[in-house]
Amino acid sequence: MPSLGPDMVSGTLVQWRVKPGDVVKHGDVIALVETTKGVIDVEVFRDATVEKLLVEPGSAVPVGAVLAELSGTAAAATTPAVLAGQPPVGTAPPVPVPPAGKAVRISPAARAKAQALGINPASLTGTGPQGAITLDDVDRQPLPVRSAAPAPGVRDVIASSMSRSKREIPHYYLSMTCDLTAMQAWLERHNATAAIDDRMLPGALFVAAVARAARAVPGFNGTYGEQGFTPAAGIHVGMAIAARGGRLVAPALLDADRKPATTLMRELRDLTARVRAGHVRGSELSQATITVTSLGEEGVDVVMPIIHPPQVAIVGFGSVVVRPWVIDGAVKPASVVTVSLAGDHRVTDGRAGARFLGAIRDALAAPEQG
Repeated sequence: MPSLGPDMVSGTLVQWRVKPGDVVKHGDVIALVETTKGVIDVEVFRDATVEKLLVEPGSAVPVGAVLAELSGTAAAATTPAVLAGQPPVGTAPPVPVPPAGKAVRISPAARAKAQALGINPASLTGTGPQGAITLDDVDRQPLPVRSAAPAPGVRDVIASSMSRSKREIPHYYLSMTCDLTAMQAWLERHNATAAIDDRMLPGALFVAAVARAARAVPGFNGTYGEQGFTPAAGIHVGMAIAARGGRLVAPALLDADRKPATTLMRELRDLTARVRAGHVRGSELSQATITVTSLGEEGVDVVMPIIHPPQVAIVGFGSVVVRPWVIDGAVKPASVVTVSLAGDHRVTDGRAGARFLGAIRDALAAPEQG
């Protein structure tokens, strides 16, 4: 069972899309899994042959439990590869248990994950400084065999994730109001000649601007873990989308800095439609390296969002509104938007955040360069 979020504990297998003997290729959807985020398409991560299906549809199983065995050129003939790359439960070598009464050194993040998975920290051997147990040590531990508890409610999951974020991440906030005169003019010119399916909305240009800023200003695109900040290899912008039942998911637009805004618009339409229909790929939920959220349609002027761990930044966009604005020395009506940033103070500071917001402002003023 793949992890589709930092607070996912279990999922329910809804349907298999394959059977034993089927040949699958990297990226094929082979199962549907239901989580609090909705029904998720689970992909396979290597070319292989399906050897055995180990979980019946309707079963609720914990993250990390083996769903199927695969074999192929990427796996040794005597050791079937496991769906989603997780180690087979119960096949890892036994873990030495510390002597009774010995204090357990464990990081807060590792302790929280161990508790969520039902793993006793005293059964783990730490590989961190002075023998401390790290997240990697928890991830290597075979999961206990157990019946999965009923999935928590949507608000429970949101509460857990946001509480973790506020508890572990020292947030700082900045905002900047940006003139959209040039962007609106570009949109009008583009949409005047574009086919209906190719017409642009501001949201795609917002994503493009954030991606360009993340490329220009380091420290906002990546993750923070046991070893500190790790810059992401690509810029995969998660776009917060409201789903059915009060859910909020942020699937990723992959390599957003390398795509024109027209391509991002098509991908954003596709993502939104699939999220609201209840189908999104697991990789899209797990690969975001920075997130964008917008409440402009709700009439909100300024969004002060909470970072989605293990990411280190989130950008909010308010409503596009007409305000008096000084243009060429004269006060004129102009379309503006307030862009806000929540940054992780362990990685960046306010001065870097100001440069990041300035890069977004400049990108919005020159959408044709995206």
